[in-house]
Amino acid sequence: MYYVQRNEEGQLTRVENEPFTGMTGEVFTQTPEITAWNNARNVVDESLQHKELLQRSDLEMVRVLDDLIFLLIQKGVITITDLPPMAQVKLMNRAQARQGLGGLEDLLNSDDQGIF
Repeated sequence: MYYVQRNEEGQLTRVENEPFTGMTGEVFTQTPEITAWNNARNVVDESLQHKELLQRSDLEMVRVLDDLIFLLIQKGVITITDLPPMAQVKLMNRAQARQGLGGLEDLLNSDDQGIF
């Protein structure tokens, strides 16, 4: 059994397996409408999972980009002044924050000597 809420046009706005406040009816069998709702919910849930994975990896990629920029500067491929002024400020702020980690930074990557 499915507990449903419909809008004024009769379209599903919510489907649950348990009764809920605001429900407007019950559907006793799996109908094409319920199947379509569940398929759409699965697509949305999967999209949200992918979005969460990307958001978590975004945070990890910041460190990778920091290290990449440091390496390019260290090897003389680029200089800090090649970057836009706001990027320079952000990189310097991040470099200071990473150096502020002190001993913790050494646990993460012992050959980092600073970005500049």
